[in-house]
Amino acid sequence: MTAVLVPLVVLLPLLGAATALILGRHRRAQMGVSATVLGGVVVIAAVLLGAVDAGEPTVVSVGAWPAPHGIVLVVDRLSAIMLLISAIVLLVVLVYAVGQGVADRHRETPVSIFHPSYLILSAGVFNAFIAGDLFNLYVGFEILLSASYVLLTLGGTGERIRAGVTYIIVSLVSSLFFLSAIALIYGATGTVNIAQLSVRLAELPDGVQLILHLLLLIAFGIKAAVFPLSFWLPDSYPTAPAPVTAVFAGLLTKVGVYAIIRTETVIFTESDLTLLLMVVGGLTMLIGILGALTQADIKRLLSFTLVSHIGYMIFGIAVGTQLGLASTIYYVVHHITVQTTLFLTTGLIARFGGATSINRLAGLLKASPLLAVLFFIPALNLGGIPPFSGFLGKAGLFLAGAEQAGAPDAAGTAWLTWAVIAAGAATSLITLYALTRFWNMAFWRGRDELEGYESVLLGSVQEAPEGATVTATRTTPVLMVAATTTLVVVTVLLTVFAGPLFELTDRASFDLVNPEAYVSLVFPGGIR
Repeated sequence: MTAVLVPLVVLLPLLGAATALILGRHRRAQMGVSATVLGGVVVIAAVLLGAVDAGEPTVVSVGAWPAPHGIVLVVDRLSAIMLLISAIVLLVVLVYAVGQGVADRHRETPVSIFHPSYLILSAGVFNAFIAGDLFNLYVGFEILLSASYVLLTLGGTGERIRAGVTYIIVSLVSSLFFLSAIALIYGATGTVNIAQLSVRLAELPDGVQLILHLLLLIAFGIKAAVFPLSFWLPDSYPTAPAPVTAVFAGLLTKVGVYAIIRTETVIFTESDLTLLLMVVGGLTMLIGILGALTQADIKRLLSFTLVSHIGYMIFGIAVGTQLGLASTIYYVVHHITVQTTLFLTTGLIARFGGATSINRLAGLLKASPLLAVLFFIPALNLGGIPPFSGFLGKAGLFLAGAEQAGAPDAAGTAWLTWAVIAAGAATSLITLYALTRFWNMAFWRGRDELEGYESVLLGSVQEAPEGATVTATRTTPVLMVAATTTLVVVTVLLTVFAGPLFELTDRASFDLVNPEAYVSLVFPGGIR
């Protein structure tokens, strides 16, 4: 019965986008449509997760064309988890954006453009998570690209246009790699159905598998912003309006991570690139966080931490065990919520303090204790302080890596696993240092210490290039604060309910380490 709900997670946002475009002159109606659509998707995603976890099949053949001839939409535990957390985040950020738009009279996010684009972006995200074939996954990415470029350049400033051009060029390069991989895979196997590829790709020569595998990883690696394919992100995301940056940072890179998970666990079951992923994961952690240390602007600092923490997810994928993948899924959910929360809080800091640089901010703790708390809790969480979800996710990843390194067949690569674990621990500590440094300077330091303040530390950090001027309003719009507080509560709930959540992600990872479960879901009678 729940299978009929699967297409709605894409259709509702698309229909909502069309409706919002028609209602371009009616702002409140647009807001109502967007909120209703995303609220509906949250409910549908929750129902789907409950049904899938209970064992009910949720596969839809669009147009009644059976797999592998038609488009197949597949919702397993991993897809359902990603759908639910993404829908929740998109809805909360929408509330934040509405609050900002009302307070600013829609200067930053013109309603007639913002709402249709935002819903199209949502449709692209949801479509990517339920795509049962590579070409439909490519369509999801392209929907994301078209909508994200519009959102990134809202306001039409020179800085945003330049960032948008960089973003779209990099995205098109990624799409070119992806489309080329799809063409070659179809030529080699005669299909792009993910379940069928799980069987057919394993029959190809090892050299051919390696080339196809690398092409997909490059395409998805650019989307996920892994080193050395992450150079574009710190200069692109911080220029957008706060709610747009929050969605981009929280969700878009995770679509790439999701695609890598599918690639490594279902599509290429015989081609092993564990060592490459392990090295890439470790370098992504270290290079990203070292870049964060040199930043004075909190938006750029968070963009670099975003890159670095993608490395944890790549490390978990490289470990590839049930515990490693369960911890990866949990960490993805944690990072989506925490990173989004920090960027939303940064938007409040910019409004209240008139800047986002530690060289210009001071005394915010006294001026706004609530804002200090809203930043402090997710900052500690991202830094991995016990007992928060960031610590629990990293502990699971490190434990999975240690178990793999201790396995008899891993004697030759155990040193690399331990090295990446050490890099992960160092990254966590440096993340905590970078974020608490900002908190101390912006919130704890008094206004009287700001004038003439000089130190070797602050002299070594960089301001954002061509940073936009922000006017301090000393106001905190209710909707913006409520949305941010809601996400802070969600991040805390990830800790409170860590036990049941880990059990859920463990069941999802069991399916991933047994790809035949995915194949039998799409082909109950076996692949013909």
